[in-house]
Amino acid sequence: MSKHRSAPTLDDVAKAAGVSTATVSRCLNNPQQVVEATRKRVLSTVEELGYTPNFAARVMAAKRSFTIGAIIPTMENAIFARGLQAFQEEIHQRGYTLLVSSSAYEPEAEKDQIRTLVARGADGLLLIGHDRDADIYDYLDRRKVPALVAWSFLPDKPVPSVGFDNRKAMKAMADQIIRQGHTRLATISGISSGNDRARLRIAGIKSAMAEHGLQPDDLMVIEATYEFENGATAFRDLMASDTPPTAVLCGNDVLAVGALRQAQKMGLRVPDDVSITGFDDIEIARIVIPALTTVHVPHREMGQKAAQELIRMIETNSSGQSLELSTHLVTRDSLLGRIP
Repeated sequence: MSKHRSAPTLDDVAKAAGVSTATVSRCLNNPQQVVEATRKRVLSTVEELGYTPNFAARVMAAKRSFTIGAIIPTMENAIFARGLQAFQEEIHQRGYTLLVSSSAYEPEAEKDQIRTLVARGADGLLLIGHDRDADIYDYLDRRKVPALVAWSFLPDKPVPSVGFDNRKAMKAMADQIIRQGHTRLATISGISSGNDRARLRIAGIKSAMAEHGLQPDDLMVIEATYEFENGATAFRDLMASDTPPTAVLCGNDVLAVGALRQAQKMGLRVPDDVSITGFDDIEIARIVIPALTTVHVPHREMGQKAAQELIRMIETNSSGQSLELSTHLVTRDSLLGRIP
């Protein structure tokens, strides 16, 4: 990412649109006062140049707001809570304040939130996963706002990441399940469109199946948003198949607990009749009965190190470095081996 171009100014927008700076200000602040043709031309120029009025810079003499923004996909469950808490603690120790938004897994909502946080003078942004339009990264580049991705490690992407290899992590789970004699596998996944974490976890299961001589296309896949009820519904649908799975790998612990509760409602014994596994190792995975076999994600370490790297990027004007963290399997009572 280039570090040499200056951020576009109000004068830049005015010159490019062929209007005065006062007209640009009216278009942004009182658009009803500007004729439609002029307003459209100015707003198109604003979009093209990536101009955002930085209100913090207007009222502060400092070049930095000491505010960092984080946009997470959801606040409705604990998937991101532990990592974000560690992130907040670390930046607080360094004198920064955290602003948090939730996109509800909606790309357009995330795009709006990114622009809002930049407009409010955020010095840097923490984002979840890499899947988003390239123009967002270009916008951040032009605005000179560093961004860092967590919960995913893909070092060849436009911005650095502090996270883990989702494909490798889920493949390790599938390897273990297949070694224990399971051949009919299913997954209740998060929505994979626009979500590299969900997509790569599915790919990890299929990779393990191929290595063990199973047909990856035989993997039964149901995608659902991360809610207990959706995990339950998906599990019920999977078990209605003519050849129901003996092991259901869930894309996170929330879906897995929903599946587990549905199995119990259906009179199925877990793991004797069907094994169910999760991903994340949040607290609920330990307290449900039977306790969930899952993939442990180092949430606190990830949050802390992401904060350290993002602040380093902000304070040294550097492009940042990616860091891969390790996950590991946690074997509990919801997984049982089967006699081949």
